[in-house]
Amino acid sequence: MIAEVHALFNEAEQVSPPELTRVLETLFGEPGTSAWLVERQELKPDVYRLQIEAGGEARSVIVKRLDPGCARRNQLVTERWLPAVDLGGRVPSLLGIAAESSGKAVWHVYEDLGNEILETTDPDPESLEEAVDLISQIHTRFAGHHLLAECRLYGDDFGAGFFGANVRDAIRSLEALGPQAVEMASKDAALRDRLLRRLFGLLDEAPSRVRLLAEFGAPETFLHGDLWTTNALIVPGHDGPEARLIDWDHVGVGPISYDLSTFLARFPVADRHSVLDLYRRGVGHCGWRLPAVRVLNILFDTAEYARLANRIIWPALAALDGQASWAFQELALLEQWLEELRPVLP
Repeated sequence: MIAEVHALFNEAEQVSPPELTRVLETLFGEPGTSAWLVERQELKPDVYRLQIEAGGEARSVIVKRLDPGCARRNQLVTERWLPAVDLGGRVPSLLGIAAESSGKAVWHVYEDLGNEILETTDPDPESLEEAVDLISQIHTRFAGHHLLAECRLYGDDFGAGFFGANVRDAIRSLEALGPQAVEMASKDAALRDRLLRRLFGLLDEAPSRVRLLAEFGAPETFLHGDLWTTNALIVPGHDGPEARLIDWDHVGVGPISYDLSTFLARFPVADRHSVLDLYRRGVGHCGWRLPAVRVLNILFDTAEYARLANRIIWPALAALDGQASWAFQELALLEQWLEELRPVLP
């Protein structure tokens, strides 16, 4: 049943996922009914929308192929962590799980909530307020929560050590790209040296940035970790639009500035203060007071530099593994992003 799953995935040169087929059969294969896979739409790498007709009714689900660790994090977000603070309904329902027999990946099947993401240019005011309110609820409800230890264990730690650790790891990775390790063109060697100088400058700033995080970073809390507005879906509700957050692959624990810097930077510069005011109002109900804009910008800046330092590590390691052409193109792009980095808030 639903054998077309194999065919449609094979057409796209995907590994045939028999485990996924069995889960779909369990979900849609009620006795006495027939089911057909009508359409497969690739939304992004390893994420698909499947249109299935079962029992004369059309159904749509989202399926994702994840590495086992990432799959576990997403499952915990949906089934344990968010329900623990009464926010379990603010993410898509996880309908089924299928582990590949190879152990390399796990398939998740989610309810399909549609395509309406939070707009950044001239967003609907009610939708924007809903999304920001959800973010503030997640942050405030998890502050000091006993499950943060578990969130950190299975997720990431975006706390004070995140900045220094990624800067140091990026330095080590670039230093390994010496002439004895890989053959480099002169322009690539110059790029490597420029990045190292910039990273050593950031390393010198680490103590002051850590002190500022300790003083103004607010209580550490549960973070989405990849809070682009494309991960905020808007769905119709009984009393108006409601927000749902998706793609919790980088969930973790740390200061609110880590999430906020990503979220605010997606909006036009002129609109960021008004978006921040919505968040300020949301957390204000719990007695939280955000620091001054000057301090917030340094906290946001620290988060952005830490993320970019992390991005430097992987192409540097790829160059050591013989992927030099692609790796140095990526490093050049990252240098450009470092040079273009500006304060999040004007």
